[in-house]
Amino acid sequence: MKITPRKINTYMLFKLPSAFFCGVRVVSISDEEAVVKVKHRWINQNPFKSLYWAVQGMASEFASGILVIQEIKKSNRKISMLVTHQEGRFTKKATGKITFKCVDGNIIKQAIEKSIETGEGQIIHLKTDGVDASGDVVSKFVYEWSIKVK
Repeated sequence: MKITPRKINTYMLFKLPSAFFCGVRVVSISDEEAVVKVKHRWINQNPFKSLYWAVQGMASEFASGILVIQEIKKSNRKISMLVTHQEGRFTKKATGKITFKCVDGNIIKQAIEKSIETGEGQIIHLKTDGVDASGDVVSKFVYEWSIKVK
């Protein structure tokens, strides 16, 4: 089965309902990058009338995680994946449509190849930036993913 935004968004409804109902949606996915969007609405706002930090975290994690899932699927191997550390920085009030982009597909591919080759777990750091409609960065996230062949 090919991974497409529509299939991923349907999967999210059943397996990650909190992200789905908060409006997190995959826009596009390729070998190198994934783009996820979320729009500031009443359901996902904080008391300051901007996008709640945890919703930004869900969208940004999904942008990096879907690339890991896709590369694992391509490998035809059983590989575990787990976020072991996360850092976030918030630089501007997040309102309107926020787009999160992760462009670290090549890092993931190399790490999975190395894990398959050596049988050892690998740690990778994937960056995801949240950008508003005017092109301003509203948040920056770094996820430390642990991957290991089972």
